[in-house]
Amino acid sequence: MNIRSKLPNTGTTIFTVMSKMAQEFEAINLSQGFPGFGADPNLLNLVEKYTSAGYNQYAPMSGIEALRMNLAKKTAHCYGYLPDYEDEVTITSGATEALFASICAVLRPGDEALILEPAYDSYEAAIILNGGVPIHIPLNKEDFSVDWERVKSSISFKTKLIVINTPHNPTGYVWSEKDMQSLKEIIRDRNIFVVSDEVYEHIIFDGRKHLSLMGDEELREKSFVCGSFGKTFHVTGWKVGYCIAPKELTVEFRKIHQFLTFSTVTPIQYALAEYMENPKHYLAIPTFYEKKRNLFLEGLKKTELKFSATQGSFFQTVSYGHLSQKGDKQLAEDMCKELKVACIPVSSFYHDSTDNQFIRFCFAKEEQELEEALHRLLRLEEIL
Repeated sequence: MNIRSKLPNTGTTIFTVMSKMAQEFEAINLSQGFPGFGADPNLLNLVEKYTSAGYNQYAPMSGIEALRMNLAKKTAHCYGYLPDYEDEVTITSGATEALFASICAVLRPGDEALILEPAYDSYEAAIILNGGVPIHIPLNKEDFSVDWERVKSSISFKTKLIVINTPHNPTGYVWSEKDMQSLKEIIRDRNIFVVSDEVYEHIIFDGRKHLSLMGDEELREKSFVCGSFGKTFHVTGWKVGYCIAPKELTVEFRKIHQFLTFSTVTPIQYALAEYMENPKHYLAIPTFYEKKRNLFLEGLKKTELKFSATQGSFFQTVSYGHLSQKGDKQLAEDMCKELKVACIPVSSFYHDSTDNQFIRFCFAKEEQELEEALHRLLRLEEIL
């Protein structure tokens, strides 16, 4: 058979590649973004409770009422806006599904969508699969902030969508009030929508506040805000996410969602709904991860790598260009094979594999594992 691929330039993601290498070479896996520790036993007990009680059939397409209601309450508590849980909140099978359905809801063939690079790879794939044209805009090299003048100059009459991500993967940059204001000015009086990837909303450091688009009256009118229970509660394998958007956008979003997954695993929705009744379960997340970040940074200071402390997410990006001109993908492979530490080459987050000689580590691991990885990184100069 002759199949004409819709994604002819897409292969296996770098996350899968590096995790497989980590397993093959028995390396400490600081590459793929998943926690290396278990969830709160109280949450796991709740899953058992609802599974045993028979909550094992299809959930409502939009998600069970209790989870949508408690998510709306959390949004009000954190960002000052109470969405209508009936018409504005949808539970999805992971944030990636929420991102895809959001993009699919507004893009038509030929529409342009702006992506700020480096970027999570699912954005471009979703745009292309829906007939859109991705427009890539590099972030500033110095601190990975947004080059707003470049964003403005990239707007055309075909621009329909901007995809944003804060806290940012892979760089950890966190949007400021200035960023929010710049975005408002750009889309004001234009028929441009925003898909906001906020999966790391609660993993934020040094007293910063996450500025969700839900907290801004003007921006939320044109935005799909996508989040992840898996990232927040250390259960990425459950693949439970959500999308919050105005009623008019949610109507279109749900048209897509119902034919992608229809509904999301039922007993876990009930477990999450009850677990979220205690706000401490998500308000304590920043302190939990900041301790791990600080431990990792102290260890990195003993190496020759250059870095600025990540502002959010559970990733730390480091630069090695002052030490070697080796490509980042080659270095990642050599580190995995020789040092037994797996990382992600940041060039994988660019559509054209731009290599600025940065690599990314995930520090969402047990402290003992982080300490051993840091000890191994002291031998980095041997492979540069």
